[in-house]
Amino acid sequence: MRISFPADPAPAHWREIAALRVEHGRRIDARIPRWLLDSPVSAVGCAAATALGWLWGTLWSRGRVERREGLLVFRGMPAWTFGRGGVCVGGCFLTGDRSVSTRLLRHEAVHLRQWRRYGVLMPVLYLLAGRNPLRNRFEIEAGLEAGGYVSG
Repeated sequence: MRISFPADPAPAHWREIAALRVEHGRRIDARIPRWLLDSPVSAVGCAAATALGWLWGTLWSRGRVERREGLLVFRGMPAWTFGRGGVCVGGCFLTGDRSVSTRLLRHEAVHLRQWRRYGVLMPVLYLLAGRNPLRNRFEIEAGLEAGGYVSG
């Protein structure tokens, strides 16, 4: 959901750690009631998050707003209005003045699919996964290289 470049280089064994974190996430998913995942309930949660992202983006964006890779991209936002280099809230990608590549937006589009799967559980599960993108299953699944977390 958020983009940044790690302060330190990724450890040599980051891929093994990433695979373990994704597997751990799957075990967590197995405990979530099926009616909450990829369901009308999660779709409503994603729509609510998109509405919130749209409102926040509309309030603060001073740049061009466009639809790319299935996302509404709000640029020119003040740095305090989003985390790291950008944040995906439902179907909205909120970021500052940096250029937004197609590769990055494909990473963010995976986060949109995650929002559709988890709905309002997404922010809770994301926070539980931790702020370190090399250990956060949502960032790993979206692609660490495409998100700018590791060089690939």
